Amino acid sequence: MEMVQIKTEKQKIPISKDLKLLLTIGGLYALATFLSNTFVNIFLWKQSGEYVNIAVYNLFIYILQPIAFFIAGKCAKRVDRTIIIRLGVTILSVFYITVLLAGDKSSQFPYLLGSILGIGYGFYWLAFNVLTFEVTEPETRDFFNGILGTLQSFGGMIGPFFAGYIITRLDNFQGYSLIFFLSFALFIVAVICSFFMNKRKATGQFLFREIFKERKRNLNWKSILYAHVFVGIREGLFIFVIAIWIFIATNSEFALGGFNLVFSLCSLIGYYATSKIVGKNLRKRSIFFGGLFLYMAVAIIVLQTNYYMLLMYGVIIGFAYPVFNVPFVSLTYDVIGKSKGAKELRIEYIIIRELFINMGRVAAIVIFIISVLLVDPEFAIPALLLTLGAGNFIAFWFVKQIKAV
Repeated sequence: MEMVQIKTEKQKIPISKDLKLLLTIGGLYALATFLSNTFVNIFLWKQSGEYVNIAVYNLFIYILQPIAFFIAGKCAKRVDRTIIIRLGVTILSVFYITVLLAGDKSSQFPYLLGSILGIGYGFYWLAFNVLTFEVTEPETRDFFNGILGTLQSFGGMIGPFFAGYIITRLDNFQGYSLIFFLSFALFIVAVICSFFMNKRKATGQFLFREIFKERKRNLNWKSILYAHVFVGIREGLFIFVIAIWIFIATNSEFALGGFNLVFSLCSLIGYYATSKIVGKNLRKRSIFFGGLFLYMAVAIIVLQTNYYMLLMYGVIIGFAYPVFNVPFVSLTYDVIGKSKGAKELRIEYIIIRELFINMGRVAAIVIFIISVLLVDPEFAIPALLLTLGAGNFIAFWFVKQIKAV
């Protein structure tokens, strides 16, 4: 296996070919998704002008994603993991080619588009998470996560800003077509990269039920799962409503790209600072303040009167998300690492974590659909943002119950 030496002050760290390839795939995925994902919602909104249509599209993403995660997990115990990540990336590329073929009729197929994307996400992220465990060692894990985080942040800055610029420069839906094609091309390159990874044979039984029941015996596992439900409740609503609100307020894809640029730049700084400052003993305090500031920022988006207030919202959540997420993710993996059979059953733990966060996302979208059908969206949406937007802050009170990790 090809190895590269990374020098540090203490030692030389061997970096494998598979690690570099997985980083490349992760970087291509980040750029492709950030290039297009935000604008798929706007693309569908401009065609239908219906909140429910966009909500249904996102609902099917989050219904199919955990199902695909479960199927991919079973497969991961039987077939080569690289086949699963290749299948996930291929399905994601199929999504973009489907949007291109459907064109200005895409909004008529929210169920289909959401289902394809959800299945692609499920297969991709299950395989990527498992491969991350397998291609990294304790001494290379920080290097891997640091580089991957940097790639994701740059993708978040460059992708939406570039996409917004292209879309506003081209008339009709030509800009959208070009952006979706570029995302499709990036996923094809990612598929090609996966063929150069070494095969990784699968072993062990798939014990999903046992780990699902583990929450009855393990208070820490139960608490972190319920925390994920409330994190998912906020995500499920905010992931598409905020983008639409910004577009409605500015009527400009370029302005939306600018918002994402500001948000991602602040996130990049925030993730770097949080990883340096927040140690194990400060995790719960960091989760508390991160959740609190994420909730306080909701007032800005609800009361916003101009684009500069929207940018202020982007700055606050850009810093607040890392303050919440860095310790929350670390705590989650620590809980899993100290749970029953973690080494052999990490796939099952990852699947169940994904199931609970998607339960929150689905619940939020269902509440949103019912609300906008029964109440004027101009009243319903601010009310939902102010209530469901507290998800991360509520999650802290479950995290608080976690002990001895």
